Amino acid sequence: MILETKTVEKPWGKDVLPPPFQTPAGKRIGEIWFEPPAGLPQLLVKYIFTSEKLSVQVHPSDAQTEAAGLGRQGKEECWLVIDAEPGATLGIGFSEDIDAETMRRAALDGSIERMLVWHPVKTGDFFYIPANTVHAIGGGCSIIETQQNSDITYRLYDYGRPRELHLDKGIAVAKGAPYDMRRYRHVSAGDESLVDGPYFRLDQVAGLPSEEQAAKYRGRLLVIPRKGTASVAGEPVKPGEVALAQSLEDVVFDPDGSCLIAQSC
Repeated sequence: MILETKTVEKPWGKDVLPPPFQTPAGKRIGEIWFEPPAGLPQLLVKYIFTSEKLSVQVHPSDAQTEAAGLGRQGKEECWLVIDAEPGATLGIGFSEDIDAETMRRAALDGSIERMLVWHPVKTGDFFYIPANTVHAIGGGCSIIETQQNSDITYRLYDYGRPRELHLDKGIAVAKGAPYDMRRYRHVSAGDESLVDGPYFRLDQVAGLPSEEQAAKYRGRLLVIPRKGTASVAGEPVKPGEVALAQSLEDVVFDPDGSCLIAQSC
């Protein structure tokens, strides 16, 4: 089953999207969401396109949202850069440890932007972003984001844009620490295990799945073609689309193609 999409206009979006997407005339598209299916509601996949920096923000963990009476609404996510303009960066974590009061002052006066570590990026760069990590996506990026299906975002700084900030809630969950670079990798063209828990797994399949990948993926999964056309239960799935498969056996992979596959843990 091919998932329905939601195209989201953003002031920081792009007016020309990379292939295979086409930009509606006069629109600045920031995100394309693939609606989580009833059969796998725990995961959300989206494409993100930026011409300007996104807000400096942070997401809570499941434990924190449950403690706040919000249910299991934590958000861990990961980013695969699929296109990057010259000078494109991602801001992830701080250059040094800071306490909550320092973070608050920096959010109020804007210096929090300079306190982040801005990582230069290129196509194939991959970052796993745990809950509580302060982060911001810079301009000139096109990204596939796979995440826990939660819409709780606490903005700490937004470059003077007229949007609500969430300093109390954000600082209460934010980790004032550098990013653990062991959560970064550069993805080659081959098979890759990108995430293996605790909330979801994500693999790159080059051609056909390996025995190891086939052993891991039991039950429902999402199929995200990157190159070539896959087939799910006889339905073609092209790059720029996402489909729900009831099992890996229902997926026919392009032997010359490349896909991401994802499922909840």
